[in-house]
Amino acid sequence: MSSDNLLSLKDDMVAFIEGHGMHRLPGYVTEDIPSIVWEGQGNPESWKDFVEMAKHVGAPFVTFSEMKLEHEELEALIEEASEMNFPDEEATELVEAKWLRKYADMLGYIQLGFVYQGLVFLHETTTEWYERSRHCLKISKVFRHCHRRHTPRRRRRRVGPGGSDCRRCRHP
Repeated sequence: MSSDNLLSLKDDMVAFIEGHGMHRLPGYVTEDIPSIVWEGQGNPESWKDFVEMAKHVGAPFVTFSEMKLEHEELEALIEEASEMNFPDEEATELVEAKWLRKYADMLGYIQLGFVYQGLVFLHETTTEWYERSRHCLKISKVFRHCHRRHTPRRRRRRVGPGGSDCRRCRHP
């Protein structure tokens, strides 16, 4: 998807689903649910084929979930990246987190889904920046885990270069 904000695509999806006489169920299918992901790379309108397939198999509804990069979440990520890389202001994680500021409060991910014969079928539309933000959040989560687990309480705020490398947990 070439757009940085999926808001207009979301509006098109809602109209298309309702135009097919289907209902939307607000819900996100988590990664721990066995599912089959629709492969529509190269076709920006593959979501239409997905909705038509749901209608064809008689699915009474389509699950619909959207995610955006919340401003508060982004600021927390920048703060974590700063602590993780102190005093290096040019560290990759920090530069990446600051770069994401221009996408704050934009819609970056939409998941459609339906159930057929006990299987969950999913279609995911995402932006490149949203994928990068998820990667940054994963790095931050690993750092937070390692830092809190292996640093005495009185020293937790002082993280020097290489502070994100956890030898005990073997996290990068």
